[in-house]
Amino acid sequence: MNSSLSPHASPLSGIYEISKVLGATLDLEKGLHDTLNILASFLGLRQCAVILAGEDGKPHLAAVTGMSLNDARGGAFAWPAAAVATVMATGIPLVAPEASDEPLLADYVAQGGALDDEGTAFFCVPVKTTERPFGALSAERPMIPGSRQVFEDDLRMLTMVATLIAQTVALHRKVAADRKRLLVDNARLQKRMAEISPPPPAADLKEIIGESEPITRVIAQCAQAAGTKATVLLRGESGTGKELVAHAIHMLSPRAAKPFVKINCAALTESLLESELFGHEKGAFTGAVAERKGRFELANCGTLFLDEIGEISPAFQAKLLRVLQEGEFERVGGSKTIKTDVRLVAATNRDLEAAVTEGSFRADLYFRLNVVPIFLPPLRQRTGDIPQLARHFLDRFNAENSRSLGLSHRAILALQRCNFPGNVRELQNCIYRTATMAKGEEIQDTDLACHGDVCLSATLWKPPADAPLPPIPAATARPAAPDPLPPGASPAVPADDDLSERERLVEAMERCGWVQAKAARLLGLTPRQIGYALKKHGVEVKRL
Repeated sequence: MNSSLSPHASPLSGIYEISKVLGATLDLEKGLHDTLNILASFLGLRQCAVILAGEDGKPHLAAVTGMSLNDARGGAFAWPAAAVATVMATGIPLVAPEASDEPLLADYVAQGGALDDEGTAFFCVPVKTTERPFGALSAERPMIPGSRQVFEDDLRMLTMVATLIAQTVALHRKVAADRKRLLVDNARLQKRMAEISPPPPAADLKEIIGESEPITRVIAQCAQAAGTKATVLLRGESGTGKELVAHAIHMLSPRAAKPFVKINCAALTESLLESELFGHEKGAFTGAVAERKGRFELANCGTLFLDEIGEISPAFQAKLLRVLQEGEFERVGGSKTIKTDVRLVAATNRDLEAAVTEGSFRADLYFRLNVVPIFLPPLRQRTGDIPQLARHFLDRFNAENSRSLGLSHRAILALQRCNFPGNVRELQNCIYRTATMAKGEEIQDTDLACHGDVCLSATLWKPPADAPLPPIPAATARPAAPDPLPPGASPAVPADDDLSERERLVEAMERCGWVQAKAARLLGLTPRQIGYALKKHGVEVKRL
């Protein structure tokens, strides 16, 4: 080890630490700053700086040591502009054993860039991935008086670090460019989808129930994307019907006659998921008694649906990325490369952008998946579809159980006021549960679990304080035979469409003698919702 290096650390240790720093964050500014701090602590360098060419081609400070980047850019940091310009133009490193003797550093030294009371060696190496540099890494080393030092190790170390920086910067710029391009492409696709008319409800779409604007838009997007080979990423909360939409995309595509293969990535461990997707050879692991094809092979020429894609581990993300990029893989325990032609549809309810930012999901895989994103709306944003969905599920229940139950209008109104945090899946469960326990031939609002304030979902889901309440209906939407009013209660008055929500709430409470349960039935709400409404509008309950 050269004497110019810190006696407490080796160049290899520094390179290892720098590679970890640059690979562990998507924040380029932070990664470069930490890299320079490692150079300072491991090698005893000072005044370290990274200068990069911007979009306009002009150099600018990207990272410095000893102060904030804002202060440095504001003039607090003297950086060797002439030396950097020469290194970036020629691609040749600059080594000045004595900074004050180098003409290119005259202005730098005059600005206080090198200490005058001791000898200072100066280094500047190009940051590049090709022949043309797009930046420079500079640093100083204080000299030991009377010593004769050589700088090959310092130069070699800084060149390696500059190469790591160049690769990192190039990757970040490529990711940013890909993201910008995808955003433009997605915006253009969204605009085109908005302009086309939604397809007629063909047989392939018969399971997607609803006529509201949000679900109509989804159907139009499915029809638009289905005819291509582009990867589709379905986004939305749990229970919004992502698997149903994925199957519809497959059935509308030219691959409809080929296999539609699905797998839930969150349901399997990493090793089992690898075996399920790629298959395995006989004897690959304990229990592998025969060769087995994976889902990628089974879905060849068809569609593979990867549900809960956001739950796969970082290690498996790299393996999946290779298949998506190259269209080939090897079975577990095998060495033969297998080609596959698969149309991929993925789905997730996770915030993948946040996962990419925090480093738990690879940016390159994210951009590979997020080619055509389709956002499935939660049920609370398409309440107009609830009557049609509820009757569809009840028809299915009747067919499965040889029943002929109906659904009353008041029950439909009550369902439309539910938040359904579990979305369409929860609505289906609600209809099946209520139909199973209903005693009459028609489901009434009183049969619903929320009517008795025993709905577990309503208990678990607490709306934000500023969340809008379900609309309070006009007083005309009252039961045919309301409960008798207690003495002194206000008689029924005609509904006024201009009444505010608070006024309607107070009117209902007065007509029901300030009994919350009766007012809830009158308005088609649950006792819990009445409680929220009273609290929201600051209505003090009168004691009669």
